[in-house]
Amino acid sequence: MPFVVPRSPELPAATWTSYAMTTAAVVPLIWRRRAPVTVLCANVVLGGVYRVAFEGPGQPLPYAGLIAFYTVALMCAPRVRAAVGLGTAAAVALSVGWETGTARELLFTLFVSGAAYALGRLQYTRQAYTEAVEARAAELERANRIEAEQAAARERARIAREMHDILSHAVSIMVVQAEAGPVAVRRAPERAEAAFDAIAETGRDAMGQLRAMLGVLRTDAGAPRAPQPGIAALPELLDRVRAGGLRVAYERTGAVREVSAGLGTTVYRVVQEALTNVVRHAGAASARVALAYGPDELTVTVTDDGRGPGGAPGGGHGLIGIRERAAAHAGTAWSGPGPDGRGYAVRVTLVTSPLGVGT
Repeated sequence: MPFVVPRSPELPAATWTSYAMTTAAVVPLIWRRRAPVTVLCANVVLGGVYRVAFEGPGQPLPYAGLIAFYTVALMCAPRVRAAVGLGTAAAVALSVGWETGTARELLFTLFVSGAAYALGRLQYTRQAYTEAVEARAAELERANRIEAEQAAARERARIAREMHDILSHAVSIMVVQAEAGPVAVRRAPERAEAAFDAIAETGRDAMGQLRAMLGVLRTDAGAPRAPQPGIAALPELLDRVRAGGLRVAYERTGAVREVSAGLGTTVYRVVQEALTNVVRHAGAASARVALAYGPDELTVTVTDDGRGPGGAPGGGHGLIGIRERAAAHAGTAWSGPGPDGRGYAVRVTLVTSPLGVGT
């Protein structure tokens, strides 16, 4: 402004040297975020040199020092801020005493410096809050991604379990019927036709269940979605098994009642897998399926008169799937020798009370 608006004759003339020195006090601000205390000290020293060595156009603008002090409040540790604050207060007192020595000038300079410090701390709080919000958002995103991955893993396990139960049962029945077909053709032709009909029926049923199960994976809204089989479908399942030559008895005890669709599907799959193991491994002539309804639970028991534990491996995917299905309904699963040590038994207890997961 002294180069644009004429100054009063009693004031010192404006010189390029004095303004170059004022500009030099601003240059250190380039490094203020790397070394805020050093930059503040450099600014104070350059201001002091200006006042002592130059007869410039009045006091230089204090903005560079205020910005440096603001940066100290923003970036430095509490002990450093306290030391710098005391030093700044002392420097302000000396500067005011050198210039005017009035209380008004001292209070005004301290107020402006305090305002710069307060703005620095306010900006620090704002940045910390923003970082906390961003970190929280990133944490939620990670948690959502992990939850989605876990849900996808659970869904893959469920689909694998369903496909194992459906295909294992259907293929086992079809193999038994196919092996019996040639013998029936030679000895009892009228039974051969029934065996082939059973193979076709089992295949159609398996395809229908697979189509219904895989239909939920399709994205188009018009995909047909048939309900999963439940307890009501057990007689059809047992008829298909009987068609393969295995005698199967079925009984229900207790207060028979409706259960949830999910629990009914679990009962169906447990019986299906247990009978599949009987057909494939036990070498049994007969089996028995029993449903016992209790006040808060439903117990499913499948026994046979086959070879016993030696004929049915305990670590296969089928029995693992049975245990997983039971756990999904807050239940338990057990497998081992049948009554009196004969044959093999699978017993699953599922919770049906309101506290149960499957209700």
